[in-house]
Amino acid sequence: MKDFLLLMHNDVAKPGGDWDSYLKSLRERGVFDGGSSIGDGAAFRKSASAEISKTLGGYIRVRAESLEAAKTYLKGNPVYENGGTVEIRELPRD
Repeated sequence: MKDFLLLMHNDVAKPGGDWDSYLKSLRERGVFDGGSSIGDGAAFRKSASAEISKTLGGYIRVRAESLEAAKTYLKGNPVYENGGTVEIRELPRD
């Protein structure tokens, strides 16, 4: 199994939805490895100023065999179901 992050963006007016049911379904499948909302912060570069992503709002870490399999976890995600953006990124292992 590979590790993936689902990165939820705050780009919908009302994400709504049932986060408890969604997270419960991931737990029941045995693929949930944690997550959190993401608050305000700052971005830094040694030689120049950097801009922080204004829309990134949270993440969920999951396990899946492939990116295609991880895409099935979008069903029920309140951000995705309300038309918002969810990035899926693999966490490579050395």
